[in-house]
Amino acid sequence: MEKELWKGNEAIAEAAIRAGCDCFFGYPITPQSEVPEYMSAHLPKAGGVFVQSESEVAAINMVYGAAGAGMRAMTSSSSPGVSLKQEGISYMAGAELPCVIVNCMRGGPGLGTIQPGQGDYFQATRGGGNGDYRTLVLAPSNVQETVDFVQEAFDIADQYRNPVMIVCDGLIGQMMEPIEWHPVPKRNLPPKDWATTGRKNRDHNNIINSLYMDPEECDRHNDHLAEKYAEMEKNEVRWSTTQCDDAEVIITAYGTPARIALTAIESLRAEGLKVGLFRPITLWPFPEAALRELAKADHVKAFVDVEMSSTGQMIDDVRMALEGRKPLHYLGHAGGVMPTVEEMVDAAKTALKEVK
Repeated sequence: MEKELWKGNEAIAEAAIRAGCDCFFGYPITPQSEVPEYMSAHLPKAGGVFVQSESEVAAINMVYGAAGAGMRAMTSSSSPGVSLKQEGISYMAGAELPCVIVNCMRGGPGLGTIQPGQGDYFQATRGGGNGDYRTLVLAPSNVQETVDFVQEAFDIADQYRNPVMIVCDGLIGQMMEPIEWHPVPKRNLPPKDWATTGRKNRDHNNIINSLYMDPEECDRHNDHLAEKYAEMEKNEVRWSTTQCDDAEVIITAYGTPARIALTAIESLRAEGLKVGLFRPITLWPFPEAALRELAKADHVKAFVDVEMSSTGQMIDDVRMALEGRKPLHYLGHAGGVMPTVEEMVDAAKTALKEVK
């Protein structure tokens, strides 16, 4: 199969079209503006609907309406834009509506910078809106993974009737890489007999809602959602490891920092230092059990968490998985500054020195 050179954001949009995206609602914001730009030109040709909304708030509520009618709906934005969508995302999780949300993360807080960042980890994995809810979060580290995950995300969303989020830092959205358009495994999905498509062939109304005035009923609904999230934790956890079988120091990282870590590990191995990489692919559900097993290994002496955020966010999940079994160090920058190979090499050497 021949490879094609694609820019990340444009590949995201093309992947969604190939996955059967019916409707896209969005608003331009750097560094993801090429996603709606591409959609505006190509989604209508594929029979879909593109709307540039008047705001991010409007966009997510349009997604709510289209998803409620059974459409495959999508939106994309970048960090502060996704913040504006949080109320709608909470509503959709509460109403059990499937959709795909892409966040090409930039530095923050506030307007921050247009450079790449990873400061939205808490927002994505903890549910940035109100109430008890979860979104399944996929974190690619290259353009190939991004297009694969976007295509698969629509099926995941439909299977669980839940929003699915793809988080890629702005560098992945802006870079160009060769990719293959290969078939993505399809899931056996249930019919959307809950959708608001009229009363033909049924004798009842389908009501899409997240409001429960009776507290007991709302409690039961939250229990139902919790059972669904437990199924996601059981079935959807993903991660990858690189040279962890004998590693004394393990770097934890996702997205672009994970790519940089591969070069740092190569350099360290050339010096005879045993360093590996643990990369979460689902940020939620977080691969806690897999990381915990690594922490139990006798050959592992320490961990170094690397992120593009000032004091670390994923590090909280790493710390909980380690349960204090091994020392944990942190290396990170914010505002679009990326950790370098040299910094990772030094951090791994420091971590190893402290335990010997």
